[in-house]
Amino acid sequence: MSLRSAEEESPAPEIHLPADIDWEMLDKSKFFFLGAGLFSGVSAALYPMVVLKTRQQVLMKEIPCFKLASSILRNEGLRGFYRGFGTSLMGTIPARALYMGALELTKSNIGSVTINLGFSEAAAAAIANAAAGLSSAMAAQLVWTPIDVVSQRLMVQGGSYSNTCTAVRYCGGIDAFRKIVYADGVKGLYRGFGISILTYAPSNAVWWASYSIAHRVIWSGIGGYGKDGGGGFRPDSKTLVAVQGVSAAMASGVSALVTMPLDTIKTRLQVLEGEGSGSKGPSMGQIVRNLVKEGGMGACYRGLGPRWASMSVSATTMITTYEFLKRLSTKNQDRFAS
Repeated sequence: MSLRSAEEESPAPEIHLPADIDWEMLDKSKFFFLGAGLFSGVSAALYPMVVLKTRQQVLMKEIPCFKLASSILRNEGLRGFYRGFGTSLMGTIPARALYMGALELTKSNIGSVTINLGFSEAAAAAIANAAAGLSSAMAAQLVWTPIDVVSQRLMVQGGSYSNTCTAVRYCGGIDAFRKIVYADGVKGLYRGFGISILTYAPSNAVWWASYSIAHRVIWSGIGGYGKDGGGGFRPDSKTLVAVQGVSAAMASGVSALVTMPLDTIKTRLQVLEGEGSGSKGPSMGQIVRNLVKEGGMGACYRGLGPRWASMSVSATTMITTYEFLKRLSTKNQDRFAS
């Protein structure tokens, strides 16, 4: 459903969505400290799906997700689902700090500008969310790309299906970091940085814009609250969480479909290049050609199931945790007491 149709179906004055908390209302130290802990827990819960998605993307032939998961469990145990997690976790705190800071600053500033330019509240929210998603992804990639390169190479080690991926064996994140820098220099840690930006920046922009639209459409269907001079339907906290969760899952589906081919190419660039053999790895064009030979466009969508599931669960958990975090971090808690 388009933004325009959403606005036409439900008159804007009658829809009063839950009050947003902007950057100026947050206790910054509490926001970043609590955010680091909360999102580290979310990352730990979702990491096995990331491992499955990454291994599927680098395999030369398609292997069903459940078969691959069974193989990892049988050959490597539960530990196989957490290869590279320590490295990934180390990057979570600075990357999340950059992400959340850029997200809130951009959303607050762009939102004000678009309102002043005469955009409707719904259009301003969609534009501000898209711009915030774009800027936050670009900021976070400064940290995430090196972490991705190291953690993904650790993810694809081990198991009966991993021998097609890596030539160098790594003994943990520090060893991987050292060997990559020794073989390729610092630029080796930023392999795929360009395509990471091309993947995650549009993905975040699409996600946040889709989330904003889905959120408003769902509230329009429910009927909003605050009608009839302040009466009518006023949703409780469970309803708020449910609407946020459904909106996040819908946005994740759109984002995953749009950016999956780029994510597959990015993963292969980061994992298959620079293994210390002295020869240059495949170019982006070669990777695309290989994917087409392996299975046509379908090969570019290997790992879509785990990625969609991971993105949906991650986004649902993230947005509900994020909104909860913002309310915990407000300077004036009485504002949200109900």
